[in-house]
Amino acid sequence: MKDKIFTKPIDKQFEFDSSVASVFDDMIGRSVPFYDVSLGLIADILSKLLPSNAKLIDLGCSTATSLISIYNLRDDLRLFGVDNSEAMIQLASQKSKAYGAGIDLKVCDILEYELDNFDAVLLNYTLQFIRPIKRETLVKNIYNGLNDNGFFIFSEKIIYEDKKFAKQMIEIYEQYKENQGYSRYEISQKREALENVLIPYTEEENKTLVLKAGFKRVESIFKWGNFMSFIAFK
Repeated sequence: MKDKIFTKPIDKQFEFDSSVASVFDDMIGRSVPFYDVSLGLIADILSKLLPSNAKLIDLGCSTATSLISIYNLRDDLRLFGVDNSEAMIQLASQKSKAYGAGIDLKVCDILEYELDNFDAVLLNYTLQFIRPIKRETLVKNIYNGLNDNGFFIFSEKIIYEDKKFAKQMIEIYEQYKENQGYSRYEISQKREALENVLIPYTEEENKTLVLKAGFKRVESIFKWGNFMSFIAFK
C-alpha cells in the first residue's frame, strides 16, 4: 500500500500504529535512500560471518523484511524478531509465512526484552527512536546478550556537526524524497511529526556509544548522506 499518511494535516506525533504499519514497507523504501541495497549488504555480511545454526535477533523488526532477506540466504539460522507494535508483528508474521521462513516473532518493548546467547543483534533505524537517556543501557544490554565474538549491526539516521553543512545535507535529502514522489507538504508534515521523536546522533556519537558499552571495535559498512550502517564486534 502506498504511503499517504502525511497528505493530511497531522494531529499527533509520529508513532508506529496500524496506519503506519499498513504502509511501512513503502514508507521506508521511499524515505531511506538505498534501503534495499543496505539491507542486502547486511544480509550478505551476516551470511558470511555467522556460523551454522547461529542465533540472530532483529530488535524493532517492523515487518520482518530484514529477517526474510537473511532467511533467503541462510535458512539454517535461528531467527527472532521483536517489535513493540502489534500491527507490525502481525504483518511480519504474514510475510514470513508467505516466504516459508521460520521466524520467532514477539510483541515486546525492546528495552524490556531479555537478550541471551545471541550470535548477532540487528537494530535498523530503531535506536534513533529510543530516548537518549536510555540508549546507553540498551546498547549495554545488547553487548551482554551476545556470545563471545558476536556482533551488533545497526543503521541510523545521523546528523553532522557543522551546522551549515548539516542544513545542506537536509536539503539534499528532502530533494531526494521529492524525487520519490513525496510532496513538499508531506515532507514538512512528517518532519513536524518526527520532531522530538526521532533524535539522531552524529557518526562519532554512535561509535562512541557502542565502544563505551564494551565492543572491541566498530566499523562503518554503508553511508549515504544522513544515513549510515555500522557493525560492532564483541
